[in-house]
Amino acid sequence: MTTSRVYDTRFFAESFYTSDPQLAKKLKEEFKSAKEKLVSSLTIHEIYRVVLQKEGKTVATLKSQIIQRYFQIIDVDYSIAVKSAELRSRHPMPMADSVIAATAQINKCPLFSDDAHFKNIDNLKLVWCK
Repeated sequence: MTTSRVYDTRFFAESFYTSDPQLAKKLKEEFKSAKEKLVSSLTIHEIYRVVLQKEGKTVATLKSQIIQRYFQIIDVDYSIAVKSAELRSRHPMPMADSVIAATAQINKCPLFSDDAHFKNIDNLKLVWCK
């Protein structure tokens, strides 16, 4: 079993919508292998919005409830907010991404994402199935 991980919105977007069966299989294996699955509350916001636009409120609610069932949701607290602001001051990125990166750093977990925003952040280990 692998270590704990923080999952970015990209994990869920690809899990829900990829047309690549090999990627879908790898994402499923990743999900099964992680010991502790963490997700920022901002990831919930982002994926809910994506699903809401693609499939409507009922499906968005169902998928976000599935995430809530299988993942520990980490709310934005003072330390995450401060760390996120520090990251944004050094790296141009959307606020949600800085909060997600800060969540991974503060929880000392790798971040499961392939988003380019995260690639040059010190003390942030990225993991993605290729």
